[in-house]
Amino acid sequence: MSATTLPIPTDAGDLPGLLWLPEDLEEPVPGLVVLQEIFGLSEYMQQRCADLAALGYAVLAPQLFARLDPPLVGMDDWDDLESWLDEGVALTGQLPWERAEADALAALNALRAHGAVDSEKVGLVGFCYGGGLAVAATAAAAAEERPPSVLVSYYGSALPTLLDRAARVEVPSLHHFGTADAFIPLEQVMEIHAAVTADGTREQVHFCLHEGAGHAFDNPHPGLHHNEAAEAAWQQTVGFLAEMLPTRG
Repeated sequence: MSATTLPIPTDAGDLPGLLWLPEDLEEPVPGLVVLQEIFGLSEYMQQRCADLAALGYAVLAPQLFARLDPPLVGMDDWDDLESWLDEGVALTGQLPWERAEADALAALNALRAHGAVDSEKVGLVGFCYGGGLAVAATAAAAAEERPPSVLVSYYGSALPTLLDRAARVEVPSLHHFGTADAFIPLEQVMEIHAAVTADGTREQVHFCLHEGAGHAFDNPHPGLHHNEAAEAAWQQTVGFLAEMLPTRG
């Protein structure tokens, strides 16, 4: 399944995005905005977007690193894992968090405005850097009284610094973490759990711990990937979306 380009209007000019639509589209469908890892819209991220579109969703991925100089889509040269990680971290440091958050909100609005999308049924899915950004954007959208319909966050790397915002997320949400995550230790994961379930009544919060998995366990790089955790998390994600944001397919 191939993507088309979709300009995303923002207060700083159009941001390029990639859009995947389900095949045999006959009526508006729910939508998902996918927020990238520190490696940008890599082949892996684009494949996950195509996977979600195959489930019946319209999927929009903003090219957040298009703001950089020079612009960048995704990083797929991973021969040296340590250098690859360092470069990804450096790239996110070049993009102000407030700018990325505003672009995530703009992507939500752009997808809602697309003619193929049911504007009342649009969610956020984020991985790593994008997992924390998705939580922050959900809280910001809620403050504007137009939150996304659902939130899926894979090991949001910024979440330990966003606990106050996590506590304000009230939409149905699914959070994935590995128990062997060296970047977000289990103690911090438990603090995140306490924040997203702060009032004790959020029955629609789903918190999944994946035994033995490290950070970025869904990424296919052999130095990061944990096959059992990746498969389990994906099935949980598919089930969560089917329940909380069902397609008509």
